[in-house]
Formats: sequence, structure tokens, C-alpha cells
Amino acid sequence: MPKVVAVIGASSDRRKFGNRALRAFRAQGYTVIPINPNEREVEGMKTYPSVLDVPGSIDMATFYVPPDVGERVIGDVAKKGVGEVWFNPGAESDALIERARALAIRPIVACSIVAIGQNPYDF
Repeated sequence: MPKVVAVIGASSDRRKFGNRALRAFRAQGYTVIPINPNEREVEGMKTYPSVLDVPGSIDMATFYVPPDVGERVIGDVAKKGVGEVWFNPGAESDALIERARALAIRPIVACSIVAIGQNPYDF
């Protein structure tokens, strides 16, 4: 069964990494859940305002939001029981990493698109 990945900061703007990630994960066979309170739909998929609004479990979350936004939503990610959290370049901060660790989340600070073997600029 493919992993369920929440793209936090999913965007309908195809130039943004929150959109590129969504397309890259989908191309690799992941079940992708777009998260953005300001979008109703991204790439034809229903977008949820929060991970807490998603029915079912989420295996992984990848952050494409500024660190201050990440700090506001990391508590919801912990509450949802997401087992793997990626802070992509520009989404990380010392405070966010520290907050994740305080919530018993092991942060992965790297580009999740590259980690799944994709070039973000191909999408």
C-alpha cells in the first residue's frame, strides 16, 4: 500500500514547490493529500485546511510553508500522529526543529522531492 503524504503548503501555482512536490509524489505512486486553508482544490484534488481535517491516517508530512506557519501547524501534525516529517529548504528554522522534537517528532531537514529520487525542476 502506498504511503499517504500530506503536502503542507500545497499550491495551485505550478511554479511553487508546494505544487511541484504534490506532482512529484503523485508521479511516484504516493497517495497525496494537499493541505492549505486558502485553496479548495490543487491539481484536481480536494485540499484540506488542516491535517486534522483529513479522514484516515497520514504516514508523512512535507512542509512547504514559512517556518512561522510551520510552528503554528506542527502541533496538529503531532496530534494527527504523523510518523515522518520533512522540513524542506526555506521551511525550516531552529525554533521549528526544536518544537518538533519537543512533540516527539524526529524532523528530517532536507528536500523531500530529491529524497524520493525526483528533480524538483522536472515538475
